Amino acid sequence: MTTGTGMTKEQGSSPVRSRSLARRRRRDSAARFWRQYRTHRAGLFGLGALLLFALPALTAPLLVGSDVDDVTDAPGGPLEDPSTAFPFGTDRFGRNLLGLVIWGARVSLLVGLLAAVLSVAIGTLIGVTAGHFKGWYATVTMRITDWFLVMPTLVLAIALATVMPRSLLTIVVAIGVTTWPTTARLVRAQTLAVETRPYIERARALGGGHWHIMSRHVLPNVMPLVLAQTTLIISSAILAEATLAFLGLGDPTVVSWGALLQDAREAGAVSSGHWWYLVPPGVAIAVVALAFTLCGRAVEQVLNPRLGVSR
Repeated sequence: MTTGTGMTKEQGSSPVRSRSLARRRRRDSAARFWRQYRTHRAGLFGLGALLLFALPALTAPLLVGSDVDDVTDAPGGPLEDPSTAFPFGTDRFGRNLLGLVIWGARVSLLVGLLAAVLSVAIGTLIGVTAGHFKGWYATVTMRITDWFLVMPTLVLAIALATVMPRSLLTIVVAIGVTTWPTTARLVRAQTLAVETRPYIERARALGGGHWHIMSRHVLPNVMPLVLAQTTLIISSAILAEATLAFLGLGDPTVVSWGALLQDAREAGAVSSGHWWYLVPPGVAIAVVALAFTLCGRAVEQVLNPRLGVSR
């Protein structure tokens, strides 16, 4: 039976069935991934720790208010000890440190995520293209990658953050453009392996161009590696952001964990024994970095079981 346009019902419903089948496969793949992921206890611990920090960060305006960093209307006195009213004590301006740590989580996590995404995007682009296009292009890009690999990442980030305007965007760019070489190396190796498979030769024989092969065949096969690499880089990006802010290269108008540590240093918290000024942001940085690392290792083992290590 045909419709008014001359298309059979079977032909008309074929795209619908294809989309439904694709959605079902994605759901099945996600369910299979979760079943395997939850067998990794370390990965579950990391995920729980991330939720413990992410949920308060997302609801910070409701929990602590948007004026928590206001120094003109601080609720307490300078450097008050931890108490019922101020569980983490107060900073040198009398601000509630618990509220500052919660608010700082928004900035630190956001900068870490954006910097990691930028780093992985650059590394994936260079890795896929260098693995696909052979010859002089691959040689030049890999030599540039090697140069970035041997240069101290933190020194390059400090140099960029020094010459650029002090803002969160500067921190994101400084971290992102200095941490991509590892991803580029890994993605290029995976691309070279994928390009040797028979279906790539079939796609070329059928007239598939460079963009078609890279976007439809190579990129989907390297995405698991990219996902695992992203979760691992986020922890490094958060540590780098805290380091740059601690050195005074961050945005002075925003609150982050690194900025809190810088304030504590300037207030002489180390020599004066005001431990509550240092411990909360320092522990938060360490726990979040560890949590992302545990999640990244678990994702890596789920997506590539051959890595198999004891859980």
